[in-house]
Amino acid sequence: MRATFLVLTLAVMIFGLAACNTVQGAGRDVQEAGDAIEDSAD
Repeated sequence: MRATFLVLTLAVMIFGLAACNTVQGAGRDVQEAGDAIEDSAD
């Protein structure tokens, strides 16, 4: 029982960190696209 709980907790933590990195990467991509549009407008 404790082992199952530990494995599930670790899995949630790993997927949570992966999701944060994915969102952060998507944010950077959107920011870079916005910067490129801004630069081309100048």
